[in-house]
Amino acid sequence: MRNVNYQTNNMARITKKRKEALSKYDASKEYSLEEAAAVLKQISYTKFDSSIDVDVRLGVDPRKADQMVRGVVALPHGTGKTVRVLVLCSPDKEEEAKAAGADYVGLDDYIAKIEKGWTDVDVIITMPTVMAKLGRLGRVLGPRGLMPNPKSGTVTLEVGKAVTEVKAGKIDFKVDKTGIIHAAIGKVSFDPKQIAENANELIQTLIKLKPSSAKGTYVKGISFSSTMSPGIKIDKSTIIGL
Repeated sequence: MRNVNYQTNNMARITKKRKEALSKYDASKEYSLEEAAAVLKQISYTKFDSSIDVDVRLGVDPRKADQMVRGVVALPHGTGKTVRVLVLCSPDKEEEAKAAGADYVGLDDYIAKIEKGWTDVDVIITMPTVMAKLGRLGRVLGPRGLMPNPKSGTVTLEVGKAVTEVKAGKIDFKVDKTGIIHAAIGKVSFDPKQIAENANELIQTLIKLKPSSAKGTYVKGISFSSTMSPGIKIDKSTIIGL
């Protein structure tokens, strides 16, 4: 009886807009990237410009170090998001960072702010010589995914180049404990071709990063969704390399 009530309550929670969205596509069908992008534009009803997310389920075991998939990708059309960048660097690199468009530039003063809980940025870029000072910030930055990492290109001597790339749409990704890559690859305001090209760039990068120790099917499933929208399954046979 409890299960019946639970299901009834869940059905009652489906909004009019969600019902309308569900009626505009076939939830059992698999779509090409561009078709899925076009559908998302039709079923997104938020009053703001929703983000479009791609979820890629990989056939890896993230608990094994040699099957941890992570990396960076430069999206050809950017993310559509204004990225706030903090550069923690030595004084001789400050002008380079500012010229590249960094929103905040400094070192000790910002480290002190972060220690007090300030994290009003999207990306932090720093230099190898400065990383030692950031060790104590792990408890604040780690849970928020803001800790600079050489593998994501956010620990570098070329701080200006790093800022330019991040502002242009370079994102980093990492497989979660369930074997899924989650990434925001654009906005609903993008045209379907731009969304598809951004998604394909991410997927092609993941294909190149396939661990040699991963056995069986590597890319098990791909889906698109926008903020508060239903998910749309992607037909893997329409993607080169899969």
